[in-house]
Amino acid sequence: MLEQLNGYIWNAGLLTLLLGTGVLLTLRTGFFQVRGMGFIWKRVLGSLRREQKDEGVSQWKICTAALSASMGTGNIVGVTAALSIGGAGAVFWMWCSAFFGMMLTYGENVLSMRFRQTDEEGNLPGGPMAYLRYGLGAKWLGAVYAVLCILASFGMGNMTQSSAAASALEEAFSVPPFVTGIILAVLLALSVLGGIRSVGTVTQYLLPLAAAGYMLLAVLVILCHAERIPAAFGEIFTSAFGLRQLGGGAAGTAISAGLRHGVFSNEAGLGSSALIHSSASGNDPYLQGMWSILEVFLDTMVCCTLTALAVLTAEVPIEMGVQPVAEAFSSVLGTYAYAVTAVMIVLFAVCTMLGWCCCGEAALGSLSTKRSVLLTYRGIFCLCGGLGAVGALSSVWTLSDIANGLMAVPNLLGLLLLMKYVQVPSLRR
Repeated sequence: MLEQLNGYIWNAGLLTLLLGTGVLLTLRTGFFQVRGMGFIWKRVLGSLRREQKDEGVSQWKICTAALSASMGTGNIVGVTAALSIGGAGAVFWMWCSAFFGMMLTYGENVLSMRFRQTDEEGNLPGGPMAYLRYGLGAKWLGAVYAVLCILASFGMGNMTQSSAAASALEEAFSVPPFVTGIILAVLLALSVLGGIRSVGTVTQYLLPLAAAGYMLLAVLVILCHAERIPAAFGEIFTSAFGLRQLGGGAAGTAISAGLRHGVFSNEAGLGSSALIHSSASGNDPYLQGMWSILEVFLDTMVCCTLTALAVLTAEVPIEMGVQPVAEAFSSVLGTYAYAVTAVMIVLFAVCTMLGWCCCGEAALGSLSTKRSVLLTYRGIFCLCGGLGAVGALSSVWTLSDIANGLMAVPNLLGLLLLMKYVQVPSLRR
């Protein structure tokens, strides 16, 4: 039943809406993610050197919290899931999702900063709720998005992550899933009590450690099988465009799997990045938008590509889960591969859960700012982190896909209707 519902949501219409909105924004901005890449790096690195502070939270903390929400188990398990469903061709469509997704997330952040304003209760809501409410004048649509975002935070940003972490620890160390669930719930409770400040304090150290270690291992695996790199790229493009795949219907599966899991990985089109970047106290919408472009680039174009190439060059059996990545890493780490991969998945999972707690809380804050309500949300979020560890991975994954699709619709409508406000800075600055 869940798979059937997921098929209804993730149909050709939503995929066209998702990819088409990214294409339109790319054309409107003159391929800013390509021609402005050097300028983007210069601006974001410059903001770090100036030690810009945003409500007591550094720009680096905001960046790592936002990147944590996207760079998680989707970069590992999400890639193997896309490969197992759509074949190597799914990787190409993940690239397409990221390329046009860079402008989706840029547009989200620009609109969020442009339309955020103090409401009648003295709050400063940001994210999609701001441009849906104040840009479109549709307060009810902003509320719908907020509710869907809160639900997605329990699924994609929580239970999926803990399920993957529990599965990895069980395979590597025979840790019972319920034990993993208890540990994750406690860790979350200790980390989210202070909101984005405490989350940023954790992620600014944890995420770079996990990401750098994982990508280094993936590069070593690829270098060990360097002679197979051309064949891996050939398989990706052949599976994405080959006549045999088109005739057999596999190309459509590759497109769907690649786009869906690309969105799961980088979250472009969902508005989650704008939820976290909206906490910035500065008034430069371009800066937050450019930060988000680099976040999508690092998440999918770099990290997901390394995962796919490691698996494809190592020529390990493709299946959903951690197994393919662990087997690929075994060519470098030997018998320690499963243990190291499990630890990295847990680190990624914790980072994503922390980032998504901030997203859900930001969405909830647009509906109610009562401290009791926010504390209740944090408690339920920690509880779901524990429950997700004992849930079936396939079912949790399907629920996450459903939440993603529902959450994307109002956000994409807002981007389309407010596209004229999405502008880019002068590259001469």
